[in-house]
Amino acid sequence: MTKNFPAADGFDPRAFRAALGCFATGVTVITAQANGKRVGVTANSFNSLSLDPPLILWSLGKTSSSYPTFEAASHFAVNILAHDQIELSNQFARRSDDKFAGLEVTEGAGGCLLLPDTCATIQCKREQSIDGGDHWILIGRVTAFDNSECAPLLYHRGTYSMARPHPQVAAS
Repeated sequence: MTKNFPAADGFDPRAFRAALGCFATGVTVITAQANGKRVGVTANSFNSLSLDPPLILWSLGKTSSSYPTFEAASHFAVNILAHDQIELSNQFARRSDDKFAGLEVTEGAGGCLLLPDTCATIQCKREQSIDGGDHWILIGRVTAFDNSECAPLLYHRGTYSMARPHPQVAAS
């Protein structure tokens, strides 16, 4: 059953979060390093912003302990996870002293960190950070990217999902 939450009834953050969960997103791990520290966070707040110039954006909670490193880093990488990388997503979603333990990462432009076997990677020069309420909105200028033919990992209604062609499209 659909519920309507008009502004006059007050704002329910849990109901709002459930409504946002109706929008299926890809799952990324955003990585960077600066001042001898490597950071990575699982994020589904990633979007393209502009093709000319090539810009992307993503957001990070203001309470994140990773923010000072992302702010100090000149570059960061968006690692778009493949459908079989749920454990990698969970590894970077949990608090840990070394989220990179057991991984062979490659350094990209400006020292950004590229994870193995992802669906795609997008290397960015940090362009701008903007105040976005309880999050920072980080904008990056794309310096390099690559992609594979593997299916992406998705997040929808609070759980992991997979993409598949719609029957109406596949039939045409």
